[in-house]
Amino acid sequence: MQRRNFLILGSLLGLSSILKAKTADQFMHEFKEVEAVISAVQEHMFPEGSQLPSAKEMHVTQFLFETVSHRTYDKDIRAFVIEGARELQSREKGKFTTMTNKEKEKALRAYEESIYGSNWLSRIMTLTMEGMFGDPIYGSNVKESGWGALQAFGGQPRPKQRYIGL
Repeated sequence: MQRRNFLILGSLLGLSSILKAKTADQFMHEFKEVEAVISAVQEHMFPEGSQLPSAKEMHVTQFLFETVSHRTYDKDIRAFVIEGARELQSREKGKFTTMTNKEKEKALRAYEESIYGSNWLSRIMTLTMEGMFGDPIYGSNVKESGWGALQAFGGQPRPKQRYIGL
C-alpha cells in the first residue's frame, strides 16, 4: 500500500468513531436495544453468590447508563459501548443473553481475543467497577456493600450531589 493511501485510510478510520458518536438522546434509545446484553455481561463478570456483591444487586447497568449518557461524557465512548454490545450480540447470533454460564464464558473469551472485543470488555469492566466501588450517591454500591466486601471505604470528603453541572 502506498504511503498516501495508508494515511488517507488511517484518517478515515480515525474519523469513523467521531461520525458514529451519539447524542445523549440517541444513546438512550440505542442503549435500550443492547441493555440486556450489557447487563448479561456485567452479571457474568460479577455473578450472584460470589464474595463480591453481584452486578444485579448493585444496579450497575443503570449506573453505566446514567454515567455514559450524562451530557459531559465522551460521545465516542457512548458509541463504543453500543457498538461493542451490538458486535457481541451479532457474533453470538442474538443468543448471548440466553446462554449458559459456560457458554457465556466461552463467548466472552473468544470476543476478548479480538482487539476490539478486548477493549470493549475492558471498558464495561471499568464502568461496572466504578459503579460497584464508587460513592453510593451515584446510584450503585448499594448500602456501601462494595466497600464492605473489600473492607475499604470511599474517600473524604464525600460528594454531596451526583454530578456537578459543567
